[in-house]
Amino acid sequence: MVDRFVRLRFFVGLLVLLSAEQGMAAEAAPARPNFVFIMADDLGYAGLSCYGQKKYSTPRIDQMAREGMRFTQVYAGCTVCASSRSVLMTGLHTGHTPVRGNTGGIALADSDITVAEVLKGVGYRTACIGKWGLGEHGTTGIPNKQGFDRFFGYLHQIHAHFYYPKFLWDQDEKFVLEGNDGFSGQYTHDVIVDRAMQFLREQAKEDDPFFLYLPLTIPHYELLVPEDSLEEFRGKYPETPYTGRRKKVGFPDDYAAQSHPKAATAAMITRMDRDVGRILDLLQELKLDENTLVFFTSDNGATGGPSDPDFFQACGPLRGYKRDLYEGGIRVPMIARWPGHIKAGSVNDHVWYFADVLPTLSELAKTDAPKTTDGLSVVPALLGEKAAGRAQAKHDYLYWEHPNHYERLLQAVRLGDWKAIRLDAGLPLELYNLRADVGEKTNVAADHPSVVQQMEQIIKSAHKEPPPQIEPKPPAGRQYQ
Repeated sequence: MVDRFVRLRFFVGLLVLLSAEQGMAAEAAPARPNFVFIMADDLGYAGLSCYGQKKYSTPRIDQMAREGMRFTQVYAGCTVCASSRSVLMTGLHTGHTPVRGNTGGIALADSDITVAEVLKGVGYRTACIGKWGLGEHGTTGIPNKQGFDRFFGYLHQIHAHFYYPKFLWDQDEKFVLEGNDGFSGQYTHDVIVDRAMQFLREQAKEDDPFFLYLPLTIPHYELLVPEDSLEEFRGKYPETPYTGRRKKVGFPDDYAAQSHPKAATAAMITRMDRDVGRILDLLQELKLDENTLVFFTSDNGATGGPSDPDFFQACGPLRGYKRDLYEGGIRVPMIARWPGHIKAGSVNDHVWYFADVLPTLSELAKTDAPKTTDGLSVVPALLGEKAAGRAQAKHDYLYWEHPNHYERLLQAVRLGDWKAIRLDAGLPLELYNLRADVGEKTNVAADHPSVVQQMEQIIKSAHKEPPPQIEPKPPAGRQYQ
């Protein structure tokens, strides 16, 4: 009897010890995930082979999709760079977000709340490495005043048109790129990726969670890429040499000539694909992989011009390109990977957009998003409704507007399967049923007047006048080159 009692006490003691060890291990494990948000620049919906691209392949991003979730109905914040990034950062759609123009230097205000500020407020180390586009040097919009501990890259998005500039910004100081002459030297995409990997190595030594926002510049013009990437595609496609662009618009907006523009486009995208793979490999090497949620997307649709999106079918079956509010201008690839949490190889048709990123990351970081956000958390879509403990909420509608060079106001609404587009204030709405007509070929507005009227009311209520879109004095000459 005594022996049995001793054995029982030993067994209970062992269970207590094991429970304590498990509790300590759970307590030691990071309670909140790290976030890496990678964004291409002007990559169309079908710019990746996992989304149907046939002219070149993107094996590393395809692998990311096989290891995670690929979304088929995700929308950018807008159809151009600056306002799309403003939506992403603030969680406010383009009828509410502060930066709506795309001239390049309109700044976020001190009063604007960004996803970086929200995460920093609960202990995240935050970094933006790449193209910012929401405030030039000397303004309230620079990343270090918008919640980012670290910044390296381009501030003004016109600066980001060029791959061999004489400098980038390191925090709020110029970082000189030795040997760069505007057309050769240190390729800034490579420099940016190296800095991002350096940040990840540093964070692996820390206990705090991190948020790395990595807005890459590929494949935005200009069409320059190192020879070790270009050589694979030179001679592969029929080419019309590009002689370069010379526009006197107050910016150094003169792109370099490119004798093989299609080859350069494919080379740029496949170089980016290689480097996304390097980042994922590094996360595994640093043992950060299972506690890091990685996104890959694009800021808007593919752009026209010498990269020839028609040849590449860069937007797949979708109508339009960058600067359009047709699907080709705003529907973008979106892949999410988080081993052990997101079902590998899954495909999801949930409809969401960039305004949803802020509330999603806020929820996973165990904090609240600003009450003013237009976004909804997509945690149930990412993790599954059982794991999230609730069904995925759906938007009543999605709204976009774009003051196209301040010449006309484009507006669009998605309401269920219906999509309405207005090409300028005062013009009648076009109406499309995306389930039956994803290519937006048949305007059915005349057949559905009640839907058109409902869309008119949404547009009227969704648009609020923006704050003054103040552009700093444009840089003179070839300042950025």
